[in-house]
Amino acid sequence: MKRTVQLDNHTEVLPHADLFDTLRRKEFYLLDENGQIYLDYTGGNVYPRSLLTNHQYLLQNHVLGNPHSTNPTSVMSSALVSQARKKVISFFNAEDYYCIFTQNATGALKIVGECYPFCDQSALLLLADNHNSVNGIREYCANKKGHFEYCPIQYEDLRIDETALNRLLNKNQTCPNKLFAYPAQSNVSGVKHDLRWIEKAQELGWDVLLDAAAFVPASPLDLQTYKPDFVTVSFYKMIGYPTGIGCLLVRKSKFDVLIKPWFAGGTVTLASVKTRHHILASDHERFENGTIDYLGIPSIHMGLEFLESIGMDNIKSRVKALINFLYRALHEIKHENGQPVVHIFGPEDRQHVGGTLIMNFFDVNGQPYPFELIEEKTNARKISIRSGCFCNPGTDEINNCLTIDELSKYFTSRDSGNYHDMIHVLGKMRGAIRVSVGIATNMNDLQTFIGFVNELRNEAC
Repeated sequence: MKRTVQLDNHTEVLPHADLFDTLRRKEFYLLDENGQIYLDYTGGNVYPRSLLTNHQYLLQNHVLGNPHSTNPTSVMSSALVSQARKKVISFFNAEDYYCIFTQNATGALKIVGECYPFCDQSALLLLADNHNSVNGIREYCANKKGHFEYCPIQYEDLRIDETALNRLLNKNQTCPNKLFAYPAQSNVSGVKHDLRWIEKAQELGWDVLLDAAAFVPASPLDLQTYKPDFVTVSFYKMIGYPTGIGCLLVRKSKFDVLIKPWFAGGTVTLASVKTRHHILASDHERFENGTIDYLGIPSIHMGLEFLESIGMDNIKSRVKALINFLYRALHEIKHENGQPVVHIFGPEDRQHVGGTLIMNFFDVNGQPYPFELIEEKTNARKISIRSGCFCNPGTDEINNCLTIDELSKYFTSRDSGNYHDMIHVLGKMRGAIRVSVGIATNMNDLQTFIGFVNELRNEAC
């Protein structure tokens, strides 16, 4: 069933209204019982009640042991972990990938950075819209004397500068071991970057690392349609529970590209102390250092089944309708002098954008509200949003028009600092407010936030 919501001159159709109303009542009722308005789904999803119940039932009715053995409790754990691994592969249609369980998406990215064969002739190409956990890979490259470079995003809409990307991808024709790393969806603006760049880069000899952490909670990812060499995912972003488990999906044809510089428990089939010899495992176990979270991993299988029962396409269309409604509503809120209360960064065309908005607030005199003040005000109303730079300095630097010269002078003039110090020294803003919707969001959540923004009309800081 579809439901139509009206906002002044705009009508938005909310698809699958009954389905998501039922989910809110049965699975996410604690939001209403506790009076919480949760609008931070890019920070972390809200877990469904049934996932906790099912996982608890499993733990209460089985004895599970460390999987690195053949005793009965280990065999049970191994079977459950294997079941979860197969579910991940099935969910992403990734039969020609290894699924390596990690602590989180950052842990998955660390494996690629640590093990990719960077050398003095290597090239690393990054998008200016990357999360810091991707940005950090440049240190592995630089420490091995490789060359790294950033492709800019456009100020107007925060999308890839395609002319620049084409030039940069064609730039290092003879370099061995070239890695291109970019997000499927920005964790700040919600912009969905074109997945067709995966094949274009590969045709030019690049390996491709796709950060899918912000994309997969509300968008289907088919790894037979798009085939990056490495994909990183964090499961609490998708299903809210458990925290502390992610995965690295490695295309089997590129598995041996990653050269592990050390070994640990669980990653070898043999190791010697009297001689410096060891034999690494030949599959996913090579990169699963030590004991994996064998108690938590079975809940991944349950969580993905929960998402499948709703349908990723249904979640995608629902999130799109909600964020479109919110985007238009906020655009219509103005002070009596005609000045907008909020400035939303990113594209006006919302066709290829996820459920995220990034914005700054302005008073009646056009003066910016400090983002901490906005969050303080929303906190008092039990509205959960997020503020700051969201571990994505590239987008923040572009939005606030920070130049290379300004940034270089600041960083080279001190050994420590923070955003408040940089704001004071440069006289420019840093940070913003991020609002994101998800599977449990309803219209009351949006109307509450819209009401809060309306309260700021005609006020001065």
